[in-house]
Amino acid sequence: MDRKRKWQELLKRYVFFCLGLAIMAFGVAFSIKADLGTSPISSLPYVISLFTPLTVGNITILMHMVMILLQMIILGKAYEWIQLIQLPVAIVFGYLTDLGVWATSGISYSAYWQQWLLCIVGIFLVGLGVSCEVTANVVTLAGEGVVLAVCKRFKLPFANMKIAFDVTLVVLACILSFIFLHGLFGVREGTVAAALCVGLVARFFNAAFKKLKVEKLFHAPLE
Repeated sequence: MDRKRKWQELLKRYVFFCLGLAIMAFGVAFSIKADLGTSPISSLPYVISLFTPLTVGNITILMHMVMILLQMIILGKAYEWIQLIQLPVAIVFGYLTDLGVWATSGISYSAYWQQWLLCIVGIFLVGLGVSCEVTANVVTLAGEGVVLAVCKRFKLPFANMKIAFDVTLVVLACILSFIFLHGLFGVREGTVAAALCVGLVARFFNAAFKKLKVEKLFHAPLE
């Protein structure tokens, strides 16, 4: 019975995690649709998608593969092979992102404030998705995995490393944008807003989930 309960709980956690991935992916899609700049983690895939035949989702998958490889290099023998579960997660997230982009393709706007409305929806959804991921507590995305690997290897604070990681992605996106698109695309005021607000939204939902005792949903009922 204990083993069955364990698997039931694990299944519930992964379902909740996948829900978070879907919400996050649609948040990315809304930020792309707003055309005010995507969140830092999505800025590089989006910019690359503008000058290659690949979709945002395809590039997201490839970028996550690179990040998984970086984790292996950084940690060496200390790398835990269970973390390879980040690969199927990356594939699911990539295809969900493309689905979100397709689903939001029919949305139109004619004013700057409407772009901001879409951007705010994107920030809200990404923050909610991140909170679901944290609450499920089963696996991290490859981006966070790289940050955690660097922190573990060099004994650095997670918060500082996360900021440095996000800044690096945005800088790379800007450089590639100027080189291949001859201008700044994918990084705008919305990127700054996402960098400042996604964490706050996630923190709000983390507190709300604790208050609502969402964790109890993961405990399998006694038989």
